[in-house]
Amino acid sequence: MAHHKSALKRIRQDEKKRVHNKYYAKTTRNAIKDLRNVTDKAEAEKMYPKVASMIDKLAKKNIIHNNKAANLKSKLAVQLNQL
Repeated sequence: MAHHKSALKRIRQDEKKRVHNKYYAKTTRNAIKDLRNVTDKAEAEKMYPKVASMIDKLAKKNIIHNNKAANLKSKLAVQLNQL
């Protein structure tokens, strides 16, 4: 167990950040899944910018790696064009 006040505070902060990051990552994963399951091209084109924005925000805050974000957006764009 931590013995310093600062270490205890760091533990509290890290747990709070972990829960926060987990929420946004899960929300984005659900949005990606919903976009992949859409069969209507017009609806998918409407959803894509919102999902891409969510992915960019995760990458900006280092919740996911920049390359992973680029790969996700690229694969979604390819799928969108195939509809």
